[in-house]
Amino acid sequence: MKNIARYATLACASGTFLLLTGCATGPQANPRDPLEPMNRKIAGFNDAVDNAVVKPVATAYTNVTPVLVRKGVTNFFSNLGEVWNTANNALQFKGQATVESWMRFSINTVFGLGGIFDLATDMGLERHKEDFGQTLGTWGVPSGPYLVIPILGPSTIRDAAALPLDAQGNLLNAFPHAGDRDRLYGLSLINTRANLLRAGAVLDEAALDKYSFTRDFYLQARRSEVYDGNPPDLPAEPAK
Repeated sequence: MKNIARYATLACASGTFLLLTGCATGPQANPRDPLEPMNRKIAGFNDAVDNAVVKPVATAYTNVTPVLVRKGVTNFFSNLGEVWNTANNALQFKGQATVESWMRFSINTVFGLGGIFDLATDMGLERHKEDFGQTLGTWGVPSGPYLVIPILGPSTIRDAAALPLDAQGNLLNAFPHAGDRDRLYGLSLINTRANLLRAGAVLDEAALDKYSFTRDFYLQARRSEVYDGNPPDLPAEPAK
């Protein structure tokens, strides 16, 4: 585990160095977002793809799919994620969360018709959502600069380095037929975007600078997730 953490730290540092040397933005750059010019361009591309393709499909999906069906789809994909939640909670030595995550998967899979019904929540078993980026953060790997990934959206150097393992931990990969996997991945994407339609509309109306708002919200939320809602105080900025 220590070797994995050291490797991730090295990968994060190397990626940060390469990105910074290739996209330096001068002394006025936001220290959390030194890649802002590049990130803004990628964010603009992502918004264009979303507005042209993903959002219209998600809107149509919402209009034709009953709420209860959409809820069942959301529960199904959330239940698949419990296996990776279990693994990451175990890697973070969170005993109770590990047991509860596995119990959630077992109960919802067996008695909830493959996870369509979230019986575990009704039984008082809390969901402990964890990914490998959070695990690396728990191990002390720094987040590195903010990074916008094409199509995938907000991230950091650390979270981007964790994506390959997160992808391998997705239980959708266990489906043997490639066509079924692709359709399920597509459904997961559209269902996730449909669940964010209302929040996206509020963001579009409220934020003067959508990019800055999204960045600040993401970084704050990820820091809170790594520290389970109790992040330490950030060091005070030096007086100018």
